[in-house]
Amino acid sequence: MRYLFDINPYSHCVRELCSNDPLLDKLINRIGNICIPNQQDGFNYLARSLIGQQLSVKAAETIFRRVEQICGTITPDTILAATEESLRSAGLSKNKLAYIRNTAECVKEGSLDFHAFQNMDDEEVIRLLVSIKGIGQWTAEMFLIFYLGRQDVLSFGDSGLNRAAEWLYSSEENDSKSQLKRKHVEWKPYSTIVSLYLWEAVNIGLVQTESFTND
Repeated sequence: MRYLFDINPYSHCVRELCSNDPLLDKLINRIGNICIPNQQDGFNYLARSLIGQQLSVKAAETIFRRVEQICGTITPDTILAATEESLRSAGLSKNKLAYIRNTAECVKEGSLDFHAFQNMDDEEVIRLLVSIKGIGQWTAEMFLIFYLGRQDVLSFGDSGLNRAAEWLYSSEENDSKSQLKRKHVEWKPYSTIVSLYLWEAVNIGLVQTESFTND
C-alpha cells in the first residue's frame, strides 16, 4: 500500500519538532508510527467529506456505502447519472445531494481540476475549494492534508485539535490565546505532523482518560 504519510518518531522532521518540546516528544513516542493511506481520487474524497458533514463516522460510512452501491464507483458521471430519488433513498439530505452534484458539475466543466492543485499553494487551493457551494474552510483544510499531503496545515477551527492541544499543554502557562494559536509558530513547517498526532491522541482515548505532564 502506498502511504500519503508514513511518520516515524525518529525521523529528522519529527526530531526537529520535538527538540524543544518535551510534551510533544513524549506524546509522539507514546503513539509511535502514523501511516495515512494515499487517496486515489479527488472527487471521491470530496464526496465522502460532504456526506460526512455533521454526521458520526458510522452514519457517514453507512450512507457513503449506500451511495456507492447505487453508483458503482462514485465519479462525477455516476453521481450526475443517478436519480435524485435513488440518492435521497441512500440517506443524502437535499442540501448534501445538491452540494455533491454541484461539485460533480464543477469537475465536468473543468473549474475543479484535481491535477492543477499540485501547482497551487495552500491558500490558492483553499480559495478555489471554498468557492464551491457546500465546501467550507475545514473541508478544504482536510483536503490539503488527507488528499494532497501538504506538510504544514493546521486547522484552527477543528474541535478535536483544540481539545487535544489544551490537554497536552495544560501544565504550561496560558493567556487568552488558544494553545493551537500559541504553539503553531513553533510547529512550522511540520504542522500537519502535529495535527495527526493530536488527532490520534483523541482517537485512542488519551485526551479523555489521562493527564499528560512533563514529569
